[in-house]
Amino acid sequence: MNKTFRLLLAQAVLIAAGASVVGSASAEEVVVIAPSAPPPVRYEAMPAPRVGYVWDHGHWRWDHGRYVWVPGHWQPERVGYHWVPGHWVAHGPNYHWVEGHWA
Repeated sequence: MNKTFRLLLAQAVLIAAGASVVGSASAEEVVVIAPSAPPPVRYEAMPAPRVGYVWDHGHWRWDHGRYVWVPGHWQPERVGYHWVPGHWVAHGPNYHWVEGHWA
């Protein structure tokens, strides 16, 4: 399955689920836009530090027209970078998901 087809298929699924999608076939970037604010963040006890990893806290994911909780998990550490957790950003009446990344 080529990259363009996979991107178009992902866009079709998200649109059918009630989310808006903006994408670029060359970058394989999918932007999820939810029509309402996510629920309050759930409290998760952070596990004890783990050498070589950073904790990525849980977050709400937009899935088939509703928010679903995704529990926290460990990210392998990248020396010289810091982890920026994924988060929702208000943009007009909608909310855009910004994927977690190393900076």
